[in-house]
Amino acid sequence: MSQAFHTEKAAMRAAFDKAARSYDAAAVLQREVADRMFERLDYIKVNPSVVLDAGCGTGYCAPQLRQLYKDAQLIELDLAPSMLQVARAKEGGGLKKLWASIRGQGAVYLCADIESLPLANESVDVIWSSLTLQWCNEPDAAFAEFTRVLKPGGLLMFATLGPDTLKELRASFAAVDQAQHVNRFIDMHDLGDALVKNGLSTPVMDMEYLTMTYDSAKAVMQDLKDIGAHNVVQGRSRGLLGKRAWQKVVAKYETFRANGVLPCTYEVVYGHAWKPLNKPARKSADGSQIIEFRPRQA
Repeated sequence: MSQAFHTEKAAMRAAFDKAARSYDAAAVLQREVADRMFERLDYIKVNPSVVLDAGCGTGYCAPQLRQLYKDAQLIELDLAPSMLQVARAKEGGGLKKLWASIRGQGAVYLCADIESLPLANESVDVIWSSLTLQWCNEPDAAFAEFTRVLKPGGLLMFATLGPDTLKELRASFAAVDQAQHVNRFIDMHDLGDALVKNGLSTPVMDMEYLTMTYDSAKAVMQDLKDIGAHNVVQGRSRGLLGKRAWQKVVAKYETFRANGVLPCTYEVVYGHAWKPLNKPARKSADGSQIIEFRPRQA
């Protein structure tokens, strides 16, 4: 994957840690996307024993995942420790937590990177990942890890962001200079290719545009800051914009104003795929299939 898409993981973790307390109040889009993912999940029938919420944030999806899969063990995983602390607090304590544990509904909390999962091979039935993959440096690495930990026949369901996300903000900064001020995102077709390349089958992908509206460019930036989604890409501009440069950004953003508000576009990509039940046939260097004959056991 191009270095232009790479983020600094330490900076990203710090940003989400800092935003943990403000996240829920600002995460309107994130909740909407998760709800739309659950609508898509209605059409897929699975009966998992282990569910991984990969990039759980503050745990918005956990209650509905528990409700859908009452007998499943839920693993809540996130890169930012403070996000996990907020998620854990929502689970409650005392008798509520004890009863959930007795019923096998208490969550396990893991602080980890989805590009390097601390889980055993073929240990998970369903992986749910809402708006997390866009923060990966190598989606191939994440998909390879998902394939590794999924059981044969297991389901991956995800939502991520496509390249038109924040297009108004990107165009506004481009009016000032050519530095990297806004995160970049990967095309839906490239994600579909990466799924197949890394061993997942029958991928289904779709995309839609969701538009948030704001009173000012400053409000757009504040919302991004409050969810920890400000620019952490490698090679980004390190200095603060001067007053005149910021005025140019604001002036350019104002050209997008319609019906009294400023739009902020998100290209949301949804996808799901399965881990095949059978391992693919081994092939030699010339592409011919290798068939193994083993002696029959007495």
